Amino acid sequence: MIAIKFGTDGWRGRIAEEYTFDNVRRCAQGFARYLWDYVPRPDVLARGVVVGYDRRFNSEHFAAAVAEVLAGNGIPVWLTETATPTPVISYSIVAQKALGGVNITASHNPPTDNGFKVRDEHGGAIDPQGLKEIERRIPNDMQEVRRIPLALAEAVGLVRRFDPAPAYLAHLRTLIDVTPIRQAGLKIAVDPMWGNGAGWFPRLLDGDTTEVHEIHRERNPIFPEMKRPEPIPPNVDAGLAFARRIGADALIITDGDADRVGLGDEHGEFVDQLRVYGLLALYFLKVRGERGPIVKTLSTTSMLDILGEKYGVPVHHTGVGFKYVAPKMLETNALIGGEESGGYAFRGHVPERDGILAGLYLLDFMVQTGKRPSQLLDMLFEEVGAAFYYKRVDIPLESERSKEAARQRLDDARPERLAGLRVVDKVTIDGYKFVLEDRGWLLVRFSGTEPLIRIYCETTFEDKVDDLLAEGQRLAGILP
Repeated sequence: MIAIKFGTDGWRGRIAEEYTFDNVRRCAQGFARYLWDYVPRPDVLARGVVVGYDRRFNSEHFAAAVAEVLAGNGIPVWLTETATPTPVISYSIVAQKALGGVNITASHNPPTDNGFKVRDEHGGAIDPQGLKEIERRIPNDMQEVRRIPLALAEAVGLVRRFDPAPAYLAHLRTLIDVTPIRQAGLKIAVDPMWGNGAGWFPRLLDGDTTEVHEIHRERNPIFPEMKRPEPIPPNVDAGLAFARRIGADALIITDGDADRVGLGDEHGEFVDQLRVYGLLALYFLKVRGERGPIVKTLSTTSMLDILGEKYGVPVHHTGVGFKYVAPKMLETNALIGGEESGGYAFRGHVPERDGILAGLYLLDFMVQTGKRPSQLLDMLFEEVGAAFYYKRVDIPLESERSKEAARQRLDDARPERLAGLRVVDKVTIDGYKFVLEDRGWLLVRFSGTEPLIRIYCETTFEDKVDDLLAEGQRLAGILP
């Protein structure tokens, strides 16, 4: 039995090595103990937990194992009938008035991995302290795991299978009217990356003059034509080529569990996720005329700060991950919250990333303004006073020792300039962020889900992007 450590959203591991049925059952036992310790008994018995899963290898069977353990602990389970997008699972927690949820997914990780995500009663990420409490209750061996066979749990009513789609679709209709999109005569390409987002945009938008064309819509757990189902280059290259081939007005990309979104423009060029966040914020502030706080992780765009100043709304900075974003959104009743990975959440919805809803909002932005994505970017850059350029590199860590050496170097780093730009601040909320004179930044941080060091930058100087990334590698001791 391995020691299970929860990261940003829960726990992820390599299938058949650390990610085994027994270890998934141990996680479920830890979550069951957490609920019994923190929730009054009548609520546990009446409300239960939603359990869902993605299209990865064996996900439905891992979800069944979770349901057996929760039922064995006397906790009722709502088990999804089929692979379901993470935002749909999250909303179903609210719709069913459940205590929380367990989602079997590794989201954007490589095909070798799977995961165990936990959610609270709001459908959002559990805060860091809550994750520690669940982790602390995970038993060290299987002798402490209580479970009953799935067939028996279903027979006695402890496990109920359900379709979460109708409640989610009804809720979407309160957030956005898709009729103008359906009637706009657009040609939309969609790449669900072999994942849970397959079929959702045709379901929502087909039937009028707009055409929706999907690629990678079947279940294929090895994710051909991409390293992983993460909506960033080079994983999106096949989808972009498909969009160019059919002459699409835009490409909407959802990751493996459909909680993140990517965008391709009318030329088949990728729009990076920081620019997408800027577009979504501008859509709400300028087109819909809404006001409210913006929540952003420190690894996403400074354009949000500029928009916040221009439109008179506060912008809150958090650590990386929705375990920080979700609680802040609830605390402030935020208009929008998001992160660098392409995950965005919205007021009136669950405090959880939703790639489907984000994609609909981007398409509505196009329809309401009559502009294509590249023209929307021009509009954004005019609003913030400059074009911003972003890039990220992920570098594998050889060992824990190399990680600690890099951490020590970054602790000590006090550069006055990076790539010729003056450093005006150093922020260590989550990693090491060096704020630059042009409102750009360089960030070096350690991944919370994989053995990687991530180096990010954003700047108004396109020719300095690669130099800044190299500076980050030098600061961490990766380059001499």
